[in-house]
Amino acid sequence: MAIPRKRSIRSRIFISFLMAFSIFTAAILLFQYDREKKYRAGQLEITLDNITTFTHHFIEQNELITRNQINKIDSIISLLPITNERLTVIDNTGVVLYDSEVENVAAMENHLQRPEVQKSLYSGIGRSIRKSDTTKQTYYYYSKNYDDYYIRTAVIYDLAIKDFLETEHLFIIVIMVLFVIMWIVMQQVTNRIVNFISQLRDFAVSAAIGEEIEKLPELPDRELDVIGKKIVSIYNSLNKAKYDLEVEKKKLFEHLHVLAEGIAFFSKKNELKLNNGLYVQYLNLISRQPTISLPNIANIESLKPLLEFVRENQQTNLYNVSELPTYTTKIAAGEYYFQVKAIVFADKSYEILISDITRLEKRRLIKQQLTSNIAHELKTPVTSMKGYLETMLHAKDMPAEKQRHFIERAYFQSERLTELLNDISLLNNIEDAGDLFEFKAVNIRRIINEVLENLEIQLKEKNVEYKVDVLDSLKVTANGSLLSSVFQNLVENTLKYAGDNAQMIIRHYHTDEKKYYFSFINTGPKIPEEHLGRIFERFYRIDEGRTRQNGGTGLGLSIVKNAILLHKGEITVRNRPEGGVEFLFSLPKVES
Repeated sequence: MAIPRKRSIRSRIFISFLMAFSIFTAAILLFQYDREKKYRAGQLEITLDNITTFTHHFIEQNELITRNQINKIDSIISLLPITNERLTVIDNTGVVLYDSEVENVAAMENHLQRPEVQKSLYSGIGRSIRKSDTTKQTYYYYSKNYDDYYIRTAVIYDLAIKDFLETEHLFIIVIMVLFVIMWIVMQQVTNRIVNFISQLRDFAVSAAIGEEIEKLPELPDRELDVIGKKIVSIYNSLNKAKYDLEVEKKKLFEHLHVLAEGIAFFSKKNELKLNNGLYVQYLNLISRQPTISLPNIANIESLKPLLEFVRENQQTNLYNVSELPTYTTKIAAGEYYFQVKAIVFADKSYEILISDITRLEKRRLIKQQLTSNIAHELKTPVTSMKGYLETMLHAKDMPAEKQRHFIERAYFQSERLTELLNDISLLNNIEDAGDLFEFKAVNIRRIINEVLENLEIQLKEKNVEYKVDVLDSLKVTANGSLLSSVFQNLVENTLKYAGDNAQMIIRHYHTDEKKYYFSFINTGPKIPEEHLGRIFERFYRIDEGRTRQNGGTGLGLSIVKNAILLHKGEITVRNRPEGGVEFLFSLPKVES
């Protein structure tokens, strides 16, 4: 089998030259066409801008929008410098007020999300080339923002490449003549190029094995296989390094956008170089500006001390500093709390990191309040126990019956204290260690039945009737212990406040794709409206004296709410028109 001959270097140079020159010619033609297109587009934009300005003056001078006479724009359409143009007026909410090609503008879609309108929303001017959803024709759109409304002009976009090529025959002939001249010149330098390539091949081989090279040897013209392979090898190594660098760069950008903090990097000239979405969101909350644009941090009063810190350190030589200067502050913005941190780098650029600490700060405030409430709640049983015991110690001749009474009262207070400590512990576990609770498929009817059996004696003493309208097979994703606490506290709440002969109904009333919805009803007295929104607060009591007399820690309903929230559910309470109170809550379905 004959081995195919490789092309000579000269033929390869010729083919390469031909291809390169062809690409160059095509590039020149495309460049000329693109420049012509941009020139025409520029001329067209000038005309469209004049139309929008003229229309704006006409609207303002005649107060067309204020007088609801926007259709009078029809009177100036014939005066515009372009035929078949389309003129649209859109208010700042995206509602179309006028369109020269559509009579019933009320039927048109909201235009706020049109590309050209969105661009003009932030840049003042927007442009796009696209097919109209209304007329189904391709237009060149030009939109301009006048604060209270947008004026958009458009013309049918029909710029064709054939119109350009028909006028460029002479240019192509000149290019071909240049090609012939260049080929003649190339014939003269080919030998030198071939000789150079051969020497370069040997140079590449020697360089690859680390040999010392004094001069390039002169060898006959041969193939470029070896040098090509070496160059390809070097190129592949460099390309791999470039790829690895791009991967790391992409990972860095992805990391920034999945961070739980807002982060931004600034140059030493205070120019924003890079930021993620949370930085924009948090900065808007801090600045109290309800906009999707990025506020200027220099205009935010609470950040001025931070910027002053940055300016002071930018005037200092930081290359001799052992630790980078860092500034940290806490900012309250309405119901949100943020920790803002700035780090100034040695090259005077700096980074701003914004962390949402709302949950932690609110938890700190709640714990501070809880600590105060706990101290108050513990004081009562401890004081009572101390009083009973001191009386018994000092009254040595106290009758046995009286002593037993005091011991029983002290024991009752110790039970109340134990119950309070248990509830506080459970509530803290729900809030601080919620991830430690195990969630699995739980039969909710079984949980309800167990709670009712445990409280059967108290229910009979109060003559409370109950009805459970929940399927025996219904299962939810829950922690059995917490779910039992939810229903136990709701039933105990009924026993304490609904009174004798009350009724209690537990039912499953609705299901959607992710949750089951339940209702817990008791027929006792209504909750006064001024207290209804606060009954889930810790230690909140509607009637302090009556509550203490009935017992309880004041944490039952707070445990109910926090347990439901830990299950990713919701809970509300309302008074029933016919009397009594209804708790409505949801629990997650078991994932299939």
